[in-house]
Amino acid sequence: MFFWLSTWVLALTLFLVIGGATAIGLWIGHSVRHNAESLREPFAVMQAALLGFMGLVLAFGLSLAVQRYEARRAAVVVEANAIGTTYLRAQTLPEPERTTSLALLRQFTDASIRISDSVPGSPAERDAVAQSGRIERQLWAQAGQALQAEPTGTAARLYVDSLNTTFDSQSARVYGLTNRVPTAVLLLEVVGTAVALGLLALHLSTLGRGLMSVALAAVLVTLILVVTFDLDRPTRGVIVVPATPLTDLRASMALPPAAPAGR
Repeated sequence: MFFWLSTWVLALTLFLVIGGATAIGLWIGHSVRHNAESLREPFAVMQAALLGFMGLVLAFGLSLAVQRYEARRAAVVVEANAIGTTYLRAQTLPEPERTTSLALLRQFTDASIRISDSVPGSPAERDAVAQSGRIERQLWAQAGQALQAEPTGTAARLYVDSLNTTFDSQSARVYGLTNRVPTAVLLLEVVGTAVALGLLALHLSTLGRGLMSVALAAVLVTLILVVTFDLDRPTRGVIVVPATPLTDLRASMALPPAAPAGR
């Protein structure tokens, strides 16, 4: 639900929810200020408990988002290393599989970069994944021909092993892009923080002080929520997963192959 919103729309929505709850709390507190003495203790107990709950939920949600973000960054590096190893081993294959496989690996890397630049679940990403799948079948066919040409050779067998690792690495990265923080956790964060800040504003308003503090708290909590949500949006948000390992690898493929063709 939150994933498809742009970052600025998401930030505005969260600010309106948190700010609205805070404003409602201030208004109610101002209305019941004449009963401040009798309401001070129960309001203080409730807002203290909910503030503790809010801090726990925010920390839990942010931790989940950071873990997924770091896993996606690591997956890009793993895939780039796997493709790089496969590209080096492909240089030791006999012709004509060598030249064909090297060209296909360049196309495969281009498809991987397209996946990194596409929104998960979008038509562009599905098209990039489908293109990658077609290239995989062609690469595997070339690997089979290399094995048939040299059934006892070492180069082809090492190449097949790294090629299989490359395919697995890309699949893991693609599925990792859709492994987001559960919507229920995000909703709990938004609702819980809104209620907690509303009660904090209510408590302070009945006492007639601390209004600037609760306003700053609302802004800070909104920023924390925006960062949490943005970390969980690999290509849609401001905090993106860089494809630098793949783009650097693709640039290195423009150089002539370092190893001669196998014999």
